[in-house]
Amino acid sequence: MSDASDDAPEKAEVGNPPGGDTLMAREHAPPPNVAGTPSVDGSLHPQGAAARQRTTGRRAVFLDGSLLRHILVMTGTGAIGLMAIFLGDLANIFFLGRLGDEAVVAAVGYAGSIQFLTISIGIGLAIAATSLVSPALGAGRRVRARALSTSAHLWTFVVSALLALGVWLSIGPLLTMLGAAGRTHALASSYLTILVPTLPLLASGMTSSAVLRSVGDARRAMYVTLSGAIVNMVLDPLFIFSLGLGIEGAAIASAISRLAIVTIGLDGVARVHGLLSRPRLRAAMLVPIPLAPVAGPAVMTNIATPFANAYVTAAMAKHGDAAVAAWAIIGRITPVAFGAIFALSGTIGPIVGQNFGGERYDRMRQSYTLSLLVTALFTAIAWLALAVLARPLASLFLLDGEAAELVVMFCRWLSPLFVFLGMLFVSNAVFNTLGRAHYSTLLNWGRATLGTIPFVLAGGAYWHAPGVLLGNMTGGILFGSLSILLCYRLMSWLSDGKGSNR
Repeated sequence: MSDASDDAPEKAEVGNPPGGDTLMAREHAPPPNVAGTPSVDGSLHPQGAAARQRTTGRRAVFLDGSLLRHILVMTGTGAIGLMAIFLGDLANIFFLGRLGDEAVVAAVGYAGSIQFLTISIGIGLAIAATSLVSPALGAGRRVRARALSTSAHLWTFVVSALLALGVWLSIGPLLTMLGAAGRTHALASSYLTILVPTLPLLASGMTSSAVLRSVGDARRAMYVTLSGAIVNMVLDPLFIFSLGLGIEGAAIASAISRLAIVTIGLDGVARVHGLLSRPRLRAAMLVPIPLAPVAGPAVMTNIATPFANAYVTAAMAKHGDAAVAAWAIIGRITPVAFGAIFALSGTIGPIVGQNFGGERYDRMRQSYTLSLLVTALFTAIAWLALAVLARPLASLFLLDGEAAELVVMFCRWLSPLFVFLGMLFVSNAVFNTLGRAHYSTLLNWGRATLGTIPFVLAGGAYWHAPGVLLGNMTGGILFGSLSILLCYRLMSWLSDGKGSNR
């Protein structure tokens, strides 16, 4: 998997002792009598991360060079891959919309809320991989990085498989809880029955993409998601129209695309970078020790957004299928328009993590500042595009009446408020990387509850469906602003050498 010059120093430093302690357990204890700085796992990195980099012969790519260039290159390639995935999802609704059946589009909207939940948990598990692998690489500990990568892939598959089983057995009640009924309920149930079992494939592919970003391999990380999107968009019209399978055809196409995602991802991690090894049973049982403190809060953080989304879906359901159909379209337009910001939130973690592991605290802080400025710029560009294309987008999906007006309202008046959500996402990525994943959990759940429910209730009561949309976007202002203040405070605290523990 790697050359001897890489592994030899690491084995001397953290190799398995005669007593059988594993690499994962030994890495938690700092070498005796060595002064150090805090790491994200609560241990101490010995002074001399740069020396370890020289010894291993592999210097982490984000420790040098223009930070803005690193951010833009990683974000650009990540955005292409992510937006391709989102375009594939949007293609599902586009092609299904050609069937001229509003119930089908509404069914995808209900199914999307449940899919969003399962995918968000997969993203949370992938965040754990980034948060642990990138600092290990920044500190020159490649053996540890390989062990953590293997662990993350293994446990991502196990956890997502258990989750998929639980959701698959609860599809009917979950859809009923969201407000789906009658034919719309049956269509959404059929769609999810096919797609939910493939969650472990998607989650594993996302973890592979996260590890590739941690290494700095932006191109291959992009290929992971891009391959799935291409497969999805090619197969959609074949299964939906040529084979006449309708919404079930869209689900089958998406399921096959996930197989492409995991295949490309594992090839990049294992064959190209040698960051995947054969898992051993004893080590695998101890793996949750370093993973759980990050993965648990990260999963809880990511559940908050689909929780809020599901609540908004239920609130929209009170105003009819037209409102739910509009919400489904908005839910697909948003990630495409703001795909660069979603990609940025996945990019900033590895950059901050490598510089933290390499004890480059000035670059760590500068990376975060630049990411906030880039978020504001990307939001302005997306808003301009949405404002100009609002009416054409509504027409593209054959919307009219209330549904069309809701989409236009979001594109022209509400979309700029996404800047606060973008800043919250970026801050959360930094919290996760710096070992404060519980900050992300509190902020995201604060936004999903206090920042969503009261505003949506008030908006729906006074302005009906438009008020629901307004309330959903307004609550992000407070929590996005708060996340920035907390993130700067945390980085100052860590830079001063005070954060020796999680």
